[in-house]
Amino acid sequence: MKKISTKITAFIVIAILICACNAVKRVPDGKLLLTKNEITVNDKAIKDENVFNQLYQKPNSTLLGYRLRLNLYNLANLNPDSTYQAKFANNPEKFKRKSKWLSEKQVNRLGKSFWYHGIHDFLKRTGEPPVIIDKDRADKSLLRLKYYYFNNGFFNVNAAYNIDTLAIKKAKIKYAITPGNAYFLDSLRTTILTPALDSLYETNKTNTYIKSGNQYKTDDFENEKNRITTHFRNNGVYYFQSNYVTFDIDTIKKVNQANINLMINNYSYQDGDSTRTEPFKIYKISDVNIYTDYSPSNNTLNITDSTRYKNFNLYSHEKLKYKPKAITNAIFITKGGLYADNKTVLTTRYLNNLKIFNYPSIQYEVDKRDTTAQSLIAKVYLTPRKKYSFGTTLDLTHSNIQDFGIGLSVSETIRNVFNGAETLEIAARGNIGSSKDLANPKNNFFNVSEYGLDLKLNIPRILMPFNTDRIIAKSMIPSTLITVGFAKQRNIGLDKENFTGGLSYNWTPKINHTAKFDLFNTQFVRNLNPKNYFNVYGSSYNALNDISKEYNTNPSYYNNDIDKDLLIEQGTAGFTNDVLTGNANFLKPLEAADIESVKSIEERRLRLTENDFILATSFTFSKTTKKDLADNNFYLFRTKIESAGTILSAFAKTSNQKKNSNGNYEIFNLEYSEYIKTEFDYIKHWDLSKEKIVAFRSFFGIAIPFGNSNYIPFSRSYFSGGSNDNRAWQPYGLGPGSSGALDDFNEANMKIAISAEFRFKLLGNLKGAVFADAGNIWNTLDNVVDEKSTFTSLSDLKDMALGTGFGIRYDLSFFVIRFDLGFKTYNPANETNKRWFREYNFANSVLNFGINYPF
Repeated sequence: MKKISTKITAFIVIAILICACNAVKRVPDGKLLLTKNEITVNDKAIKDENVFNQLYQKPNSTLLGYRLRLNLYNLANLNPDSTYQAKFANNPEKFKRKSKWLSEKQVNRLGKSFWYHGIHDFLKRTGEPPVIIDKDRADKSLLRLKYYYFNNGFFNVNAAYNIDTLAIKKAKIKYAITPGNAYFLDSLRTTILTPALDSLYETNKTNTYIKSGNQYKTDDFENEKNRITTHFRNNGVYYFQSNYVTFDIDTIKKVNQANINLMINNYSYQDGDSTRTEPFKIYKISDVNIYTDYSPSNNTLNITDSTRYKNFNLYSHEKLKYKPKAITNAIFITKGGLYADNKTVLTTRYLNNLKIFNYPSIQYEVDKRDTTAQSLIAKVYLTPRKKYSFGTTLDLTHSNIQDFGIGLSVSETIRNVFNGAETLEIAARGNIGSSKDLANPKNNFFNVSEYGLDLKLNIPRILMPFNTDRIIAKSMIPSTLITVGFAKQRNIGLDKENFTGGLSYNWTPKINHTAKFDLFNTQFVRNLNPKNYFNVYGSSYNALNDISKEYNTNPSYYNNDIDKDLLIEQGTAGFTNDVLTGNANFLKPLEAADIESVKSIEERRLRLTENDFILATSFTFSKTTKKDLADNNFYLFRTKIESAGTILSAFAKTSNQKKNSNGNYEIFNLEYSEYIKTEFDYIKHWDLSKEKIVAFRSFFGIAIPFGNSNYIPFSRSYFSGGSNDNRAWQPYGLGPGSSGALDDFNEANMKIAISAEFRFKLLGNLKGAVFADAGNIWNTLDNVVDEKSTFTSLSDLKDMALGTGFGIRYDLSFFVIRFDLGFKTYNPANETNKRWFREYNFANSVLNFGINYPF
């Protein structure tokens, strides 16, 4: 019986697969499934995506050549309701039997269940109906192909198509294009009826898109119309629109050449029932009126307060709540200046950036006081946001430290706190989490906790004792950010208190360019539980414990277990002290290599348990070509340079401060860090269309200690591995160099990372990716002497690890859930002849979970 049921199950599975693989299952009789489009130009096949995008009908999508979505659609029952009803209509006895243990109403509801109805809806939504060849659509495709070539200068295009039947109910369409010879631009002349516009055109005509010798392209003419319109409207021509620009294209008596006449007529407007024309006027701004508490729902209130400040008129329905300078600094429309679209846009951006008003409204009206009718009054309407706003957020987190975390934050925002458009934000946060990598003697699930308080004051100008407008113009939308923060971590390693403070200046030199200058960024990290070091850093403990069993003779250093392991802290501290001080009372003679190992373990312990004080100055610059969230063809470049401790050292030297016993300066009885750090980050995306994207990222960072330090603080060092780095290794699990990640948290002061991904659509919002991640971390120019961990020459690049793998991502519109499986393809920690593909298996793979794309 068991064998029979197995055969029946196998038969059903095979039948389903055969049914699903029948691509023409839903193709009606007499119709054809479109399997392929072919386009030939002058009898040569082409693959140009821009040309294929002109077609109205495209074959069903494929995954590695398989029409997965079509076959899923074919699996669906397109009318499950009637199928369910027919099931009982043909067998009323079955309906009665089922109604005995389920009511009639419940039996009817079964038809809406997932098994009878929902699964078919899912298959229809996820799947893709067959693309049936439609002659009307093919005719439209042919017409669009002609337009495409015509718009690119081929005025004598011949095109045809034929439908080629391949198999039963399957066919492909062949489009044959004969474009003929392309036309090129010959002479260019202008006919501009308004003299003022003719003069204005001449000032900027070198930037024209239409040049003699270029091949005719319709896009160039559209770009030229937009260029002229932008130029005129930024120079006072208020009523000008792009439709006033026309072109006369003359190809008569020309062989594949065209003479162009650019024409701009006079201004045309409606005067009663008649249409009048007159030369365009260039308008100036006669007044700038700012309404600081405008309300769209109640705009009839009388003005009760007003003031005039530097040719700006400020009005308020109630008492004016803002310092005039705070508002007028954001206004780039000036009295006596020409009307300009770009000044309107810049003013809107700046006002919106203040974050104390809703999106502003700027309107213009002709000043009736000007008899020449060439003046405009600019009216700026500002609707204030609420002065106080309260916010809460609940987050589920995943990080390099926490496998799972729950965070709650509450914040209070106070706008216009000092009447200068400043914004003060006070935020408190708490987090509890779980980490399997941390010491957890009680085996609690929530073994990580953190809470903190942050204050941020944003000032919409550069806060300096002198004027900085000549260095950073107000058109760059500058701001000053003052931050103060405190955080306390419990059960995370050594437990920490973290105090931070900073003063930074931010501005945008150009659109899509950002600059940030941290005048100072200070951090004080205090370890609360340094005696817990060997509980957290198990690899260091195991190495020290193994050495002690060979040389230690003091039984009081060990516990009473069978294994006789070193006690923490008594045994580890005692044995280390005996070795480093040469105390022969409790030691057997040690080999030099083991003495160095103990010394290295102790140096790392001291480094990671000592408190850190960092006072840094940094500059960060970034540039991107990304236009919006939907833009998948862009690049992003970011660079940062940071210097820490140099100001403190300069002060210590000029004030003749004494160094401590280690030869270093101190502040608050604490050696401060001194280093210089620089980073370069480059990201590039290529949109291959059809939701196929190639993404690339490269990163280089190095931090060099000097002066008061011979190593980099842990919080400023680099690590490798994890969901946003080399995905074939766990966080902190790669490097340094070829050392083999001997420590629990492996970090270094130099990093190289290169990643590439190919992203593609699978089903609906489900995406796929294949990736390759290369890189590593190294120690260089610091106190680490291990040859395997250090970078001394370009030959050490052979220690760059390579991880490859694949991933799936689900796009929820507002964020992406990501799973990536990475395989160790080249592991520099292995022997030279065993580095490639020796760990390329599921047993050594790493599954990463992440939110949003890695880059």
